[in-house]
Amino acid sequence: MNPQEAEKRIAQLSQEINHHNTLYYQQSNPEISDFEFDKLLEELIQLETSFPDLLDPDSPSQRVGGTITKDFQTVVHSTRMLSLGNTYSKEELLAFDERVVKGLGHTDYEYFCEMKFDGVAISLIYENGRFVRAVTRGDGYRGDDVTANVRTIRNIPLHIKGEGVPARFEVRGEIFLPLKEFLKINAEREEAGDALLANPRNAASGTLKMQDSSIVAKRRLNCYFYQLLGDEIGVETHSDAISLLEKWEFNVSQTYRKVGNIQEVIQYIEDWKENRFTLPVDTDGVVLKVNNYDQREELGFTAKNPRWAIAYKYKAESAESELLSITYQVGRTGAITPVANLSPVSLAGTTVKRASLHNANEIERLDLHEGDFVFVEKGGEIIPKITAVNPDKRQANAKPISYITHCPECGTELERKESEAKHYCPNAESCPPQVLGRIEHFVHKRAMDIDSMGTERIRALIDQSFISNPADIYELESKKDELLGLEMSQGQYETEGDGLLYITLEKALFALTEQISFRQIHDFLLEQAELPLLETLRAFQEQIRIWKKKTASNVGMVEYLINHLKDHNLPKLEDYVPVAVVLEIFLGRRIAFETILQASKLEGTVHGILLKLNLDLSQEVTDRIKKLKANTFQDGVISNMMEGIAASKNQPFEKVLFALGIRNIGENTAQLLARHFGTIEKLESATSEQLLAINGVGETLVLSIKDFFAQEENREVIRRLKGYGLQFEIEQNDTRQLGNSLEGKRILASGKLVHFKRDEIKDAVIAHGGQYISSVSKNLDFIIEGEDMGPSKKEKAQKLGVPMISEEEFLKIIGTV
Repeated sequence: MNPQEAEKRIAQLSQEINHHNTLYYQQSNPEISDFEFDKLLEELIQLETSFPDLLDPDSPSQRVGGTITKDFQTVVHSTRMLSLGNTYSKEELLAFDERVVKGLGHTDYEYFCEMKFDGVAISLIYENGRFVRAVTRGDGYRGDDVTANVRTIRNIPLHIKGEGVPARFEVRGEIFLPLKEFLKINAEREEAGDALLANPRNAASGTLKMQDSSIVAKRRLNCYFYQLLGDEIGVETHSDAISLLEKWEFNVSQTYRKVGNIQEVIQYIEDWKENRFTLPVDTDGVVLKVNNYDQREELGFTAKNPRWAIAYKYKAESAESELLSITYQVGRTGAITPVANLSPVSLAGTTVKRASLHNANEIERLDLHEGDFVFVEKGGEIIPKITAVNPDKRQANAKPISYITHCPECGTELERKESEAKHYCPNAESCPPQVLGRIEHFVHKRAMDIDSMGTERIRALIDQSFISNPADIYELESKKDELLGLEMSQGQYETEGDGLLYITLEKALFALTEQISFRQIHDFLLEQAELPLLETLRAFQEQIRIWKKKTASNVGMVEYLINHLKDHNLPKLEDYVPVAVVLEIFLGRRIAFETILQASKLEGTVHGILLKLNLDLSQEVTDRIKKLKANTFQDGVISNMMEGIAASKNQPFEKVLFALGIRNIGENTAQLLARHFGTIEKLESATSEQLLAINGVGETLVLSIKDFFAQEENREVIRRLKGYGLQFEIEQNDTRQLGNSLEGKRILASGKLVHFKRDEIKDAVIAHGGQYISSVSKNLDFIIEGEDMGPSKKEKAQKLGVPMISEEEFLKIIGTV
């Protein structure tokens, strides 16, 4: 591509990316997937790297971050960022209005109403139309300079164009983490075994103060603007200022309203009482301001707050619900989290059926008993919480809730450290959620690279006892026949505190009925979300009669389910039914219910239960039960997995060493140790002194290596992996040393090199005794700077003080010129 073609394509990509940013951040109506968006951005960055003269400071590529900020400079606000007084009732609002009337001496004024967003207040400064600084609220007088991080927020204009733009102005707003992004981040953190973020407001605040702006960019923060300040704005009212912000393409929430009196303010508050839960950000109230600036000047300020504005706070909604049961979730670190299963109740615009109980202390603090009626709040939290018990409704013979003593996943006795609130499962070796984390690391593309083994498949293999450590993966090659029909998705199951297996109601109804699609059942249950379980089943029978789909048979099967649930009186989970009860309807005449019940406490899927029961079933019953199952392993899936497992045996020693998951051994350290010792045996037998003599190895890493090899289970896994043909020594041609001129040096190459391809420069560094590092960090000894080195990498290297040398200088060091 020549420069003219590149310029045209860059302009096209920039326009397209800006369009999709607007759709995503300001209209909540994306047209393309995240993957497609990232591809457009990658192409733009690649073109701007190849043609650096065409890089525009306002390019969408400048949103990806990369700046490292160790200390955030304190900046004094030119105009104080005020806090507002709060009101909590209609009477307090009327009293505020009376004070406004008294202060002005008349009633000829307007109010401007805005939602009060639960985010982080920010001040942005623009000079000559360009964004130059972002400062947090701080104490109102001074805040922190977070410009590099705010620049990554994609709906904040970097350059204001048009007529009448003042030479300098300030815009204030609220930065927030959208609820869907918060839930996405927490899901990813849960997958990784990390502690969950408490709420979106704290997450947004913490993100703004991160040192690495490239991480901030990935968090997808958003911002609503609500104030314009400056000496040459040329407007007399707040509503006109908001119109200007909209004209200049600032993201203003379309929830505002200009009103003529306090009664209209109260109506606005009432209109948004429920509607606020449809917004992408938490709101905890409404802000009302006198609209006219001259009138604001006349009203003035108290010592703390303006007399012309006030905030109305909505009361945290509370609802009463029945405690049906408690389930216990096991995280990937072994931490146990109790969850209360509640009868459905409407709260903050959604139907609530579960609430986190956090730990044993919380259950004890609430004094929870079986069958209690509890008060639930949502407040500023995403996850509902139980705030209290209604003692007047407690049954006389109700038993206190006893926290479980053994892990619901593996049966191991739980432990609780004296200084910690949570219980933990100590069985790191074979507890399924903990095993999952280790296996995911082992198969990762940067380790053994078995890309046909995703999380869903790994979880299925663990839960159904096919794998419990990395060596078991290679035994799967001899178990292909057993894998056929194995269930993959665990999302449809839940395990009650005593280990009893439950399945979603929609799956149960799908298996019990005929000629009714899964989609129809799913949509019906969404519409009936607020009904308790038995009322839902009765309503479903009525719906079957309306649909006229095998009415007698289908209504009869649902009646069987209702009666069996009543007869067995097992713990209740809304939206789930015991698998044993559903299977009894299909298998009852062939086998005793107690036998089915016992099997459902030992197995984690319908497939596993059927294998354990080992019954000879008719095709009709088999087909019915098949509808209960999740997605299953089929020939194509199994074939791909076997190919991936076989190919992984060719991974070099350093990849295998990294895959073993020895604590504190990352990719670069694994490469360093593999090259230094050559074999796993030499690494295992290395003394502390020998390890510490290696540049980059410290006491913590030495302890990790010693602890790992001290455990017989780990040594046994390595023996088995060797037997399956994995590489535990450096290949001979890789150990060929050409010199030691780079011994102890940590080196990175960036940009296009003339004499080396990407893999060749790595090999050259290693062959001369150096260690090749894959990213910019302060630990680098130098960077080989090639043509068109990325500007963000270069800037980061300069800030960290990392030396940069040319390719010719590097060749002189290793003695080839």
